[in-house]
Amino acid sequence: MTIKKLILSILTIVAIAFLSFSLISSVTQPQIQSRLELYQTNLLLHAAEWEPKDLDSKNFNLASQALIGNDSYQAGLIQYKNARESAQKQLEKQENKLQNLPLEEQISAQNKQLNQNINELKNLINEFDINIGILQVQKNQVNEARQSWQNLTESETANQPLGETAKILAEIWSKPAKILPNAEALIQQNLDGWFRYRALKELYKLQERQEALAELQNQEQEIAEQAVLKLAIIAGVPGMGLVFGVGLLIFLGVQWLISGKESLLLKNADIPWEVSWDGETILQVFVVGFFLVGQIMIPLGLEIFKSFTNWQPAMMGVRVQAGYILGTYILFSLGGFLVLYLSLKSFFPLPEGWFKFDLRGGWFFWGLGGYFVALPMVILISLINQQLWQGQGGSNPILPIALNGQDGLALALFFVTASIAAPVFEEIMFRGFLLPSLTKYLPIWGAIVASSFLFALAHLNISEVLPLAVLGIILGIVYTRSRNLLSSMLLHSLWNSGTLLSLYILGSINS
Repeated sequence: MTIKKLILSILTIVAIAFLSFSLISSVTQPQIQSRLELYQTNLLLHAAEWEPKDLDSKNFNLASQALIGNDSYQAGLIQYKNARESAQKQLEKQENKLQNLPLEEQISAQNKQLNQNINELKNLINEFDINIGILQVQKNQVNEARQSWQNLTESETANQPLGETAKILAEIWSKPAKILPNAEALIQQNLDGWFRYRALKELYKLQERQEALAELQNQEQEIAEQAVLKLAIIAGVPGMGLVFGVGLLIFLGVQWLISGKESLLLKNADIPWEVSWDGETILQVFVVGFFLVGQIMIPLGLEIFKSFTNWQPAMMGVRVQAGYILGTYILFSLGGFLVLYLSLKSFFPLPEGWFKFDLRGGWFFWGLGGYFVALPMVILISLINQQLWQGQGGSNPILPIALNGQDGLALALFFVTASIAAPVFEEIMFRGFLLPSLTKYLPIWGAIVASSFLFALAHLNISEVLPLAVLGIILGIVYTRSRNLLSSMLLHSLWNSGTLLSLYILGSINS
């Protein structure tokens, strides 16, 4: 064995260990999907308050039922109860983990993060209890609501502001009602969105502050109208795409049954690439380019830079964070491309069909059609995946920042990262290089599946493996059929853009 092969073998083992450790570590991390569901619930609650004056009531009721549902308050109550149950399970796991440690380790510096996670979960459960109570009141379950709030005020784990807010709510909805000091200030400080509106509305009624109540309701109507529009975008547009995608799947299936090997689904399905290199080169590109450069050298270099300059982008504004993420991704991409170039340099000129970018042909329709096909398939596997992981399993770290960062420039930087840089780099590496290279050892369908799972695993979050693998398979099919990287890049860009747009819209209603 040569020194090069020995080093590559060691790096491969280290890379597999790193990948395994990252996936295992992500098991206890929350998914962003659970937060998105609550954000969409909040959007529904706002939208349910909309009362347009210039629409026919019958037509409005039909339209609102189609968009909002028959009972958004009941749906919200169920969603928040499920979220609370999930948070309680996470809390119990974290507490058991801490209790099973020796006393000296429980208070050690390395477990400060564990204690912090426990405190954050307790506060989150307290917030859920307050919101659940307000939803119960909306459903005329006043006694249940007051019991929820009373439990919170008596709980030793409740922080003082939330405990005082719960006491205020319990008195507002008691018989007879009672208004405690600083009620309005505490509601303003500790409640958000529709929940703040609903509590202030009841408070102003008790105080007989008609002007304040009218102003509050006018403000809520403006928010509600925006919520309806935003709900139509994030639910209606994908919904139509979902229907179109199902129809396209049916069409492709029927055409396959009728036309067989001449169908669109089987176009180029049995034509492999001419591969001049072996598995060692494939490992070299991904182990050195992805792992050594992307996971060790660049992060280590950035940490050294930050330690010397005392620069902490995570503590700065969302624009700085977005710029830092884009810059890091560009460095990562350039490092990967450099390793790819050096690994293939000795094989130039490459055989025909490698890394093909052709503005002619049907690449646009392949990419757009692949996006519509991906919608129903990825959504279906995501629903199954949510039941499997119950809100755990980690998420892309960019997503929470994009969700909370309501800033135009930051959004533009996130868009460049997610919708341009990521599709270009990942499609060149996974579909442009890895998938065709694997056809030397596997049939095309096997190369598609294998490259798709490696694509999913490279994102380092275990809960995303199945949905990303399905998306990767569709990307692979689109590329192998079109033989044009522009088609898979378009699909990838559309998918990431839709996700980013949904995050921005959902975050805006809660900002």
